[in-house]
Amino acid sequence: MSFDQLSSLEAGRRRGTPSYTDDPDFQRLSQDLTNKLFKLNGNNQRLSGEVGHLGTRRDTPRVRERVHELIEESRDLFKEVGEGIKKIQTWEDVTPTQKYMQQKLSREFQSSLSEFQNLQRQALEKQKASVSAARAAVDHEAEASAATTAGAGGPLGSPQLLQQQELTQLAPQDDVDFQEAVIIEREEEIRRIEQGVGDLNVLFQQVAQIVTEQGDVLDTIERNVETVRDDTRGADRELRSAARYQKNARSKMCCLLVILMVILTIILLAIFLG
Repeated sequence: MSFDQLSSLEAGRRRGTPSYTDDPDFQRLSQDLTNKLFKLNGNNQRLSGEVGHLGTRRDTPRVRERVHELIEESRDLFKEVGEGIKKIQTWEDVTPTQKYMQQKLSREFQSSLSEFQNLQRQALEKQKASVSAARAAVDHEAEASAATTAGAGGPLGSPQLLQQQELTQLAPQDDVDFQEAVIIEREEEIRRIEQGVGDLNVLFQQVAQIVTEQGDVLDTIERNVETVRDDTRGADRELRSAARYQKNARSKMCCLLVILMVILTIILLAIFLG
């Protein structure tokens, strides 16, 4: 029986189960994380399309609402999945199949989260550009309104004219107030996105650190296993060499005994015949 087979059987006896049987709890957790990552990838695709509409002719309040909803939903789900990934990465006594699943889930999580962070940054840039343009338009409209009011107050301005201009300016003022409220709302959304990006960056780093630490541990174990395997193979070669030496020695001894027997027989025959 080979060294690898002995190691596999020994590992199976230590766990009390066959060496490739998955833990039901591990399997349930990995399946749940797989389903959630599938949903997150779908959200990323939808969010990419909606973010592409920002700052274009297709940019509408409904588009911005969908962007907000997708970001909020995905952000919460990423935090939930991140905690699950950290838990599954620190699972003890994993089989080779479970180790493969750990690595697969970690890669998919980091890839999906990285894409989501890029989409959030794109949304941030477009939101900031939109707010800057809206703020400039509001300021320009306010300056124009102030200039009109100052001109109407000159020597030629009559009370009737002033009243008419005040009534005319009411509608633009309402627009300015509305735009100001929209700007404040978008600035608040920008702050939420920036905070979300920061929170998920921390989560990404935590998962990456756990994966790195687990990789270092596995590398050390693998090196130790390879060392033991090499030592075992070396000992096996030495034993085989010793066995061959002993076999050759026995063969030579047998040959010598045969020769001695032949010589002894010849001598005895010579004596008897002489």
